[in-house]
Amino acid sequence: MAGSPALVMRLVASAFTVAERAGSIVRKVMHSGDLGIVEKTGSNDLQTLADRLVQKSICASLSRRFPKITIIGEEDIPSEAVEEDLIESGQAGDILEKVCPAEYSNIREEELVVWVDPLDGTKEYTEAAVSLNGAALRHGTALCLLDHVTVLIGIAYGGKAIAGVINQPFFNYQLGPGGSLGRTLWGMLGLGAFGFELKEVPGGQRIITTTRSHSNKLVTDCVQAMEPHEVIRVGGAGNKIIQLVEGKASAYVFASPGCKKWDTCAPEAILHAVGGKLTDMRGRPYRYHADVKHMNSAGVLATLRDHQYYSSRVPESVLQGLPSD
Repeated sequence: MAGSPALVMRLVASAFTVAERAGSIVRKVMHSGDLGIVEKTGSNDLQTLADRLVQKSICASLSRRFPKITIIGEEDIPSEAVEEDLIESGQAGDILEKVCPAEYSNIREEELVVWVDPLDGTKEYTEAAVSLNGAALRHGTALCLLDHVTVLIGIAYGGKAIAGVINQPFFNYQLGPGGSLGRTLWGMLGLGAFGFELKEVPGGQRIITTTRSHSNKLVTDCVQAMEPHEVIRVGGAGNKIIQLVEGKASAYVFASPGCKKWDTCAPEAILHAVGGKLTDMRGRPYRYHADVKHMNSAGVLATLRDHQYYSSRVPESVLQGLPSD
């Protein structure tokens, strides 16, 4: 008779259903028209009611079932009682049925760190909300921003991103009223990734995805050094990694501080689960221990294939302009 699922499989199964609940919260706040926006450090660093409610939901739901894990979320939210309607106690049955990779089968709760970005792409979320309430909706000029928005739950062990869940709350927004909105992707090292169709950019094209709202000279110089056939400027780290695994881009290039560990942990795990790679601009891996600094100071370089090629194209002037750690 088979034993109970390994702890980490139960955590991933919970994270999946928690992410789906989070996606429904994100949509509900959007549809209410009251985003409760506050600026954290400026107009490009916003927090909404959705950020706050989703982080409360994820952290409370996971810590209730797994009280010894460490959870690190993006938002600085005061400790307070969490409404029961924010708690998700379900688990994804198909994940529980998967066989845990042997190297992770005996992990203890206290050895796991969960990195949470409750709303990756907040700027795009707020811009799309404005469009939903204005004439731009009729022309569809900003609805594409909805695809940039994701919920990220990354799981790290021994400082390494080993599993991740990404929810896209507005996936299929093009279907309009009555369409089924949202999807959830997940992946784990040794198991693979699920919830999407893995594709590569056709014809060996160099299509670079990079920041939409946080560019500077270092970013621009680095992107151009890749000799791209096309450059796509979008929001959200989660969204950019989805572009890589679905064959819409060949490299994610962001030669600047800005991304945090909660932006990259879940996407990195999914990318690595299908053979891709995410590093800093010097080709060094990021670590996700509980006590690491949150900022990914040396930028982000991510690829599905040919990582060494893109790493070798990073100009020395760019490397000199980035922090060394």
